[in-house]
Amino acid sequence: MTSVGRRAESAATLRQGCVIPAHPLALDSHRRLDERRQRALSRYYLAAGAGGLAVGVHTTQFKIHDPRCGLLEPVWRLAQEEFDRFESSGSGKLVRVAGICGETAQAVSEAELAAQLGYQFGLVNLTSLGRCDIESMIDHCRLIGEQLGIFGFYLQPAVGGIELPYGFWRRFCELENAYAIKVAAFDRYRTLDVVRAVADSGRRDIALYTGNDDSILIDLLTAFDFGENSLRFVGGLLGQWAVWTSQAVNLHRRCQEVGGDALLPAELLSLAASLTDANSAIFDAANRFKGCVPGIHEILRRQGLLAGNWCLDDDERLSPGQAAEIDRVSRQYPDLSDDEFVRKHLAAWLSD
Repeated sequence: MTSVGRRAESAATLRQGCVIPAHPLALDSHRRLDERRQRALSRYYLAAGAGGLAVGVHTTQFKIHDPRCGLLEPVWRLAQEEFDRFESSGSGKLVRVAGICGETAQAVSEAELAAQLGYQFGLVNLTSLGRCDIESMIDHCRLIGEQLGIFGFYLQPAVGGIELPYGFWRRFCELENAYAIKVAAFDRYRTLDVVRAVADSGRRDIALYTGNDDSILIDLLTAFDFGENSLRFVGGLLGQWAVWTSQAVNLHRRCQEVGGDALLPAELLSLAASLTDANSAIFDAANRFKGCVPGIHEILRRQGLLAGNWCLDDDERLSPGQAAEIDRVSRQYPDLSDDEFVRKHLAAWLSD
């Protein structure tokens, strides 16, 4: 099958909706890549029922895109090998998303490499184009789209994103190779800008994915009506779903089963609030998300998937009081955790 054929097959999964964890970076105590645990993470997510993985994104740490770091290709390649291993077992086709960063020359080079490694979609981080006009950003996306299907990305400004108005998203929807948009604005007004732009474009083939880790289930349960046009988020590409993933898959399935029912189960609305509270601890909302990535690592460390919560930057650590908050939400919401699932399979995932 050609790369275009594989992308079309995965695009069908993307439009149907699935769970796509934002893949963390496994490091040892010397802050070097821990290949064994990097593979174990990929195996965990795929065994948990994820429909794909996003690698080289915020949760993987944007620093790996610095050529001096030398980690981007090795990390992409490790995930690619685990994708291939999973698919060769007859378990179905996966959505392979590569995080694409930098100004246009760097971003196009990364897209070329990702395509060579079998990735189908590029999650485009526009932070480096913050001073550019809308047309320049659209041209940037178009050039990336010559290599990969384009996965739009609204990253919240609190962690380095830039404001992307309705006008940008309306133009984005005109790009032939635009397949999906991840909305991680953490802002209801900005989220509506994106959804309205897709509705106004008439594109029904652009899949909406929540990245709003503070509003996951509400996004998935809401029908967004704009006159005759109604849209829904079909899945999520989330850092929150890098932990407790098997339970995330269950929650996503339940939201899909509810579908367009007029009356939403009160239990799901309560779970939405619980998940947001849990996310506030893991993502360190009290400290403007400074401990977001270490918080994700801490959950995985406690489960045995990571050896520590180290990040590439030594200053990127749990915030004061964050570990106690993670203790609290872990006790308070045991049904969100998948500790037992991980315990059952951890040894196999860590094996060569």
